[in-house]
Amino acid sequence: MSATFTRTVEDFTCEHCGAEVVGDGYTNHCPTCLWSKHVDVSPGDRAAKCGGMMEPIEIMQSGRDFLVLHKCVACGYIKKNKLARNDDMEVVVTIARHNAHGKSQ
Repeated sequence: MSATFTRTVEDFTCEHCGAEVVGDGYTNHCPTCLWSKHVDVSPGDRAAKCGGMMEPIEIMQSGRDFLVLHKCVACGYIKKNKLARNDDMEVVVTIARHNAHGKSQ
C-alpha cells in the first residue's frame, strides 16, 4: 500500500449499471460491471476534478494478481486496479476475451 493511500469507506450506486455497491475502504469499482469513476488523484483521496466514468478495457496479470485496466471516457486517463474477490467473473472473462480477440486481429 502506498504512503499516499487514503482509505475511504463508501457505499455507492454504480452510475453505469445501477448496482448498489457496499464499499469496504478498498472498493474502487462496481463488482457487477467493473466500471469505475475518475475521482482520485492518489488512491482514495477523491481529489480528481474530472468525475468521468472509467470503462474497464483490459484484464491483465501482474505476478499473482489480476488487474482491470480502466480508461476514463471523459479525459482518457488510464489506471490499473486489482480485481476483487466479489467481481463478476463472467464480466471479467468477457472483457479478457474481447481484449484477446482485439489483439489477435
